[in-house]
Amino acid sequence: MKNETVKNPINRNNATALSSSESKAVCEQPFRYPIEQAFEEPDWSRIPGYRGVSRSDWESALWQRRHTIKNLGDLEKALGDRLPQDLRDEIELDQQQTATMSILLPPHMLNCMDLDDLWNDPIRRYMIPAQRDRHPEWPNHPRASRDSLHEADMWAVEGLTHRYPTKVLAELLATCPQYCGHCTRMDLVGKDVASFRKSRFQTKAKERYAKMFEYLEKTPQVRDVVVSGGDVANLSTTQLEDFVGRLLKIENIRDIRLASKGLIGLPQHFLQDEVLASIERLATKAREKGVQLSVHTHVNHANQVTPLVAKASRKVLETGVRDVRNQGVLLRGVNDDTKSMLELCFRLLDEAGIMPYYFFMCDMIPNSEHWRLSVAEARRLQHDIMGYLPGFATPRTVCDVPFVGKRWIDQLDGYDREKGISYWTKNYLTTVDADDPDALDVRYEYFDPVYTLPESGQTWWREELLKDRA
Repeated sequence: MKNETVKNPINRNNATALSSSESKAVCEQPFRYPIEQAFEEPDWSRIPGYRGVSRSDWESALWQRRHTIKNLGDLEKALGDRLPQDLRDEIELDQQQTATMSILLPPHMLNCMDLDDLWNDPIRRYMIPAQRDRHPEWPNHPRASRDSLHEADMWAVEGLTHRYPTKVLAELLATCPQYCGHCTRMDLVGKDVASFRKSRFQTKAKERYAKMFEYLEKTPQVRDVVVSGGDVANLSTTQLEDFVGRLLKIENIRDIRLASKGLIGLPQHFLQDEVLASIERLATKAREKGVQLSVHTHVNHANQVTPLVAKASRKVLETGVRDVRNQGVLLRGVNDDTKSMLELCFRLLDEAGIMPYYFFMCDMIPNSEHWRLSVAEARRLQHDIMGYLPGFATPRTVCDVPFVGKRWIDQLDGYDREKGISYWTKNYLTTVDADDPDALDVRYEYFDPVYTLPESGQTWWREELLKDRA
């Protein structure tokens, strides 16, 4: 048998102590914990438009909503001379030509940005995109689509997506307290923008909800309901309690998840006594019924996890919900390196009690290419964050494959690195392929950003574009 040498820096059978330099080398790691940056609320008075705002006003959900930035004029008024002219012009150009979402930004979220370098600030990059941020040749993947996950195609009834065998998504409304540029539901959520006219629910909320319950009551295989939109933070406590309370009466429903970016962008909402009391009533009813009630939020960068966010999250946990979990999105220039990702996860876990849960590949909506990572890049990032966090708090990187659903990043069934096409299979049917006997034998495609490919791959896609236009 061939002799092999195993590299082992510490031989426990050898009493020889390591030198100080050897010990230091063993202890140095690619990522250093604890986080060096202080955990403190940014001073909102540094923002010209918020000088003189009292703490009581700043921590008021009503004040935050009334002063939410809704257009470029509002942004200029808030930032004053802190908004670079070239950035202002590029944001305007983006809103006129490319943006899929209108501007909607609570003051709290603006306060999380670095005013000394707004061009490169990670939160600005996805909350208020500028035209120059977009890729000059490939702003849009040739296979991108407005409803990239085909959620509307899988509506069992309007607003109720039944994609997985035991789980459904209930879209109760089409608004949020804040709009993210990469929003996967850009086709439905928010106001029309210059380049996109939004879809609209065709029936009123009361009628839609009634049809949802009718479907759920006659579909016993559904045990898990994600209550989303839009964002449940834009529902009144009465509306939310009525809807979730009725879900709790359906015997087969065992998991309910309330989805809200508002916990991060508008934590003041979740610090209101009436909101916390409402969640507590629901959590109590859920426990009595043996149902797990959780809150899911959406954080993409450590700078968004402020003491006010931590306070809101822990208050929500005190109501008795099962968990508060984060479902972030992998975004280039925001969280696509080891340091940014681990700092975010440790901030969530240590300070706010929020469980790092999923990080999704950015979906293939129009004009999203500059944010998206390739499957290879996402797999590398997953590799590089392993071993630092507890196993239960290590987020899974997920590719949400059109017509398939969530797949862990290493579940791919093939990968053409030259053309940037990964292949995926599934083990269940959706409402769009329930009658297809071959659906489980199909390999479904997902596409890397074209600019991440070798020149031969980019040339292939240029030729494909010419064919599409012919």
